[in-house]
This record gives sequence, C-alpha cells and structure tokens, in this order.
Amino acid sequence: MSSNLPSDKNNSKKPFPDHFGDLMKTMNDFFAEKPIRGFLQSIDDFFKTPFPFEGGFHLTTDEIDNEYIVSAELPGVKREQIHLNMTGQYLTISVENKELETSENDNNHIYRSRIFRQQASRTISLPFAINEKNIKASYRDGLLQIRVPREIGRNIEIGD
Repeated sequence: MSSNLPSDKNNSKKPFPDHFGDLMKTMNDFFAEKPIRGFLQSIDDFFKTPFPFEGGFHLTTDEIDNEYIVSAELPGVKREQIHLNMTGQYLTISVENKELETSENDNNHIYRSRIFRQQASRTISLPFAINEKNIKASYRDGLLQIRVPREIGRNIEIGD
C-alpha cells in the first residue's frame, strides 16, 4: 500500500530552520543570567519551605467532667511562636513565624536584608465566658493543650 504523503527519505531539500529551538535557547540564556536567576532562585526558596499552617491547623475540643480541653496540633513550632488570647467566650490560638535573612559581601557590608513574617490563627467559641485565671496551657511534642474549667454559675431564686 502506498501513501500519498512525501517521504523524508526521498526529500533532498533541507528542513525548515529551527526558529523554535533558537527562541528556546535565547529564553534559556536570559533566565540563566543574573539578576533573573537570583530572582527565580528566591521564588524557588520561598516555595521549598512554605509555612505549614497556611490554611490553618487542626483543632479539637473535648468536654470532660467539668472542663473543656482544646488541643491544637502544631508540629515543628517553637513555644515562643505560639500566642493565646482570651476575650469573653472566645479563645484565639495564633502561630507566628518571623525570619530575618541577610546577605553580606566580602567586606561584611550587608547589601540585602529580608524579613519573612507568616501567621496563622484559629478562634473558637466556648459556650460560656472564660475565667482567664483558671486556664492552664501546656505544649509538648507539637501538641498544645488548653484546659478551660467550666464556670459553675450561681442559682438565683425568684421572689414574689
């Protein structure tokens, strides 16, 4: 069976010039030169170590006897990066990461300095006002536990 398409074996003409290949080589050379290479490297570095809690972190709330236990999974977080805030019946857990990066030349003069700040927080509402004096928090092996005792109210008698 013969084909109507021309065969490469019988075609003595030179192939079309490789304009696409030339364009790709030019673009590759452009991105390999400084300062573009440094800019692209900083973007790569950013995505290599993203803040692990960009979308939030896992929280659980359990009611045991006369207290609530709020647990947050924060692996790899240092104790000083955790902040707790109580307002009324709301408990907010915040995690903040600050990093300072400097680059120096041969004479120890800083020519580039960057500060990275990333933060994630979760707020939960408890069914009662929080007495801040009785709250206890502990942080061990990436697990933050906050014990909130339930406040026992006073019964009020209704008069005539």
